[in-house]
Amino acid sequence: MDLSIAGILAIDGLTNGAVYALLALATVLLFAVTRVIFIPQGEFVAFGALTLAIMQTGKVPGTVWFLLVLAGAAAIADVYEGLRHRQPPIRVARQLARTLAVPVLVSLLAIWAAPRGFPLVVQALIALALVTPFGNLIYRLAYERLADASVLVLLIVSVGVHFALVGLGLFFFGAEGFRNPSFWDARFSAGALALTGQALIIFLATLALIVMLWLYFERTLSGKALRATAVNRVGARLMGISSNSAGRLAFTMAAFIGALSGLLIGPTTTIFFDSGFIIGLKGFVAAVFAGLSSYPLAMVGALLVGLLESFGSFWASAFKEVIVFSSILPVLLWRSLRDPHSEEH
Repeated sequence: MDLSIAGILAIDGLTNGAVYALLALATVLLFAVTRVIFIPQGEFVAFGALTLAIMQTGKVPGTVWFLLVLAGAAAIADVYEGLRHRQPPIRVARQLARTLAVPVLVSLLAIWAAPRGFPLVVQALIALALVTPFGNLIYRLAYERLADASVLVLLIVSVGVHFALVGLGLFFFGAEGFRNPSFWDARFSAGALALTGQALIIFLATLALIVMLWLYFERTLSGKALRATAVNRVGARLMGISSNSAGRLAFTMAAFIGALSGLLIGPTTTIFFDSGFIIGLKGFVAAVFAGLSSYPLAMVGALLVGLLESFGSFWASAFKEVIVFSSILPVLLWRSLRDPHSEEH
C-alpha cells in the first residue's frame, strides 16, 4: 500500500461513512424519542433505492401497493378504535381521511408518473414521497400501543418488523437486484486521487441534512418538542406534548433519512430486497459508538465504520464485515467498564 492507494481507500470509506452517518443519526433519533432500537432502518434504504430503480424501467414500483396495504391496515385500526371508544362517525371519518390522504395521493401520483419517463431527479423525489409515509404507518401498526413497554420488548418487536418487511419486500419488489444511475457523472482528480460527482453529492447531502436537523431541533417548536420527549417522556406528556405524535414524527423522519440514503447509495452498489439489513446494521454500529445518545459521536462513529470497511476490504476482503462488526465489542466493553451498573431487582 502506498499513499495514493490509501487516499483512494480513504475517500471510498468516507463516502460510505457519510451514508452510514445518516442511518446512525436516524437510529439515535428513534431511540432517544421512542426507546426503539429500530433494526429495520436499512429496509427504508432498500425501498428507496428499489423504488427509484423500478421507476427507471417505466413500471409502477411495488412500493405503491405496499404503501396502500399499510395505509389500509392503519385505516382498519382507526375504524376499530372508533367503534371501541364509541366515537361519532364524523370523527372516525376525519381520522380515516388523515390516515389515507397522503398515501393515496402519493400512490396515484406514482402510478401516473411511472410510465412517463420523467427526469431522474423528479423520479427520486417521487420515490422519497412514497417511502417517507412508511415510517408513520409502521409506528402506528407495530409500536404505538407498546410505547410504554420495556426496551427489550420493543427490540423483539423490531426483529419481527424486520423479518416482515424483508419478506414483504421480496413479494413486492422481487429477488432481482438493481443499480441506479448516478445523479452526477463528473469526475474530479487531484494527483492520484479521484472524486466522483456522486461521492460529492453524498457528502453535500449528508452535510445539508445534518445542518437542517440541527436547525430543526434548535429553532422549531416541533423540534424542541421532540427533544423534550427524548429527555423526559413523562415530563413532556405533562406539558401537553403527545408522545404518540412525537413517535410518529420521529419514525417519519427516520423513513425519510433511510429513503434518502438509499437514493444516495443506489448508484454505488447493487441493491437487493434484503440489502438494507447489512447497510442499516453498520449505521447501528456507528450509533452504538455514540452510546445511542450523541448525534456528533454517531457521525464520527459512522466515518470510522466506513474507513474500517474500506481498509478492511483491501487487507482482507473476505473478512471486512467481520472486522466492522467486531469493532463494536471493545466499544461495548469500554462503556461497560466506564459505567458499571448493579443488578436491578
